[in-house]
Amino acid sequence: MAEQKENTERYIEVTQHDLPLHCPMPDMKAWNSHPRVYLPVHKTGEALCPYCGTKYKLVGPVGHHH
Repeated sequence: MAEQKENTERYIEVTQHDLPLHCPMPDMKAWNSHPRVYLPVHKTGEALCPYCGTKYKLVGPVGHHH
């Protein structure tokens, strides 16, 4: 079982394996803390969740995804 992250983190680095990115992420302890929202992090390399304010940064190589 993967380690669950706290939703209290305000900066999270993600990789292409996390795409399409949504917040909260499934491995967060409080995965249902707010409605799921998909974030277009692949467009600019960064995205901010409008609900909780968590900033996501895309790191590493980015391939094609659906």
